[in-house]
Amino acid sequence: MTAWIVLPVSLSAFSITGIWIVYAMAVMNHHVCPVENWSYNVTCTEEMPRPGFPKTCCTIQDIPLISKCGSFPPESCLFSLIGNVGAFMVIMVCLLRYAQVIEHSHHCWLNTSALVSGCTNAVGLVMVGNFQVDHAKSLHYVGAGVAFPAGLLFVCLQCVLTYRVAVTALDYWMAHCRVALAISAMVSLVL
Repeated sequence: MTAWIVLPVSLSAFSITGIWIVYAMAVMNHHVCPVENWSYNVTCTEEMPRPGFPKTCCTIQDIPLISKCGSFPPESCLFSLIGNVGAFMVIMVCLLRYAQVIEHSHHCWLNTSALVSGCTNAVGLVMVGNFQVDHAKSLHYVGAGVAFPAGLLFVCLQCVLTYRVAVTALDYWMAHCRVALAISAMVSLVL
């Protein structure tokens, strides 16, 4: 089972890299303004877009939020792909963790609840990725409203499960690390 450690790491690397590529595409296609542009105007005169260069006049609608970066083609296609592949990888991680806990002879309702919350998170990710915020705002926000809390619940349930299956001092150390990460995720979600 140790070779499966590549899956969670590749999920993080794939998602983070993909979101940055979507952002770069959105900036170069003049769909959003670059992050370093901190002066936004109330209105802008029509400017001639220079290929390969970002916008020079930015309004509040051009702030590069993650969902805004993936709203228009061609970056919306990559944004959808990242959401779908990421959701598949989340389901694989959830199933592997479910099997790992069962392998430790802890078949309990908590493990099943963690599996359900992880799969619910994946459904929300699919909705976020496939319903762009500028075209299907309510469905996009429903997906985000499902994905983020379900993902946080999955992380919290994994913390409890880690304590339940812990045997060695290293297992308890891992549980403490998971609690710290879960608290930081909760603070990030609230803020």
